[in-house]
Amino acid sequence: MQKNALHILLADDDEDDRLFFNDAFEEVRVQTNVTFVHDGLQLMEHLLTPDVKLPDILFLDLNMPKKTGKECLIEIKKTEHLKNIIIAIYSTSSSEEDIEDTFIEGANIYIKKPSDFNTLKKIINEVVTLNWHYHTSGLNRDNFLLRLK
Repeated sequence: MQKNALHILLADDDEDDRLFFNDAFEEVRVQTNVTFVHDGLQLMEHLLTPDVKLPDILFLDLNMPKKTGKECLIEIKKTEHLKNIIIAIYSTSSSEEDIEDTFIEGANIYIKKPSDFNTLKKIINEVVTLNWHYHTSGLNRDNFLLRLK
């Protein structure tokens, strides 16, 4: 693991999405270490492992087997040593209900999974270079849903 690299964790059950995501991160200019988990149970087991390095940013899919992303979000935000993890919801859903629910439960940003590689690279670059201190201090519904200009 590289020192000073941004530690990214992706929780997503779709292997193609994980590969797409990993390929995009390899082309982003920010030094990163990317870890993958395949479902919500594996995510929570990973995060609750003693002495595990917590991610700088967790990209969380909503539709996963065993435990949904929303269930994981709620559990993370209720767990003292996990509640400050930056959580980017990364989902195919553009449902207003999903966006609203995850905002209320404490996610930091909502990203609709793009279908093309260049858009994914732009999204990843935007998220990893975001000034999270500024972004989370004034979090409101308008800046919660990531829209590329």
